[in-house]
Amino acid sequence: MFFGKKINRIIDVKKAEERFEKERKELPLEKNDRLAMILAALVVFIPVLIGVILVFLLVFYLFFFRFF
Repeated sequence: MFFGKKINRIIDVKKAEERFEKERKELPLEKNDRLAMILAALVVFIPVLIGVILVFLLVFYLFFFRFF
């Protein structure tokens, strides 16, 4: 079966959650891992947010201030 592990994980959710908790406890976070994850999230999301804001400002400009 091609997707046997994924199908078993969906069918037996409790077992999958227990295995996840066990693996998480075996490999705890190191000292600066939390900071690294926060910085990585900022590096990913800040440029996207800037792009979305710029698109909204462009649309706002085209609708309201184009003829002044």
